Amino acid sequence: MDYGEKVFVFEEVAKRKERDDCWLLISGKVYDVTQFLEDHPGGDEVLLAASGKDATQDFEDVGHSDDARNMMKKYYIGEVDSTTVPPPNKIKPQTDSVTQKDDEPGFLFKILQFLVPLWILGLAFGFQFLGKKEKTEA
Repeated sequence: MDYGEKVFVFEEVAKRKERDDCWLLISGKVYDVTQFLEDHPGGDEVLLAASGKDATQDFEDVGHSDDARNMMKKYYIGEVDSTTVPPPNKIKPQTDSVTQKDDEPGFLFKILQFLVPLWILGLAFGFQFLGKKEKTEA
């Protein structure tokens, strides 16, 4: 297909995530990689997993060669309207207080694992001592 210099809304790019129709959004540019799926050195699953979203970070994390970047020009079909792209989901680093809250049930469970057997052992010794005391009094 010849798209020319076209501007796409994100929703249009995001729905193109099938083997027979696969587009990628990388650095604000849209690429129709459908014909490249079988030839991609990392396999088609990598491209399919990166479709339907902004794949810029996925692309940059791999560290593609200059040849790979030049090859992208062949699949370029247009730009994305940046106002239609949802903000990236930022992973918030856990703070100590959040970690402590997450660990509280685990900590309580560990304490109970230690205290319950001690309590049972204490009861067993208590009943044994009480039983011996009653025999000596009789």
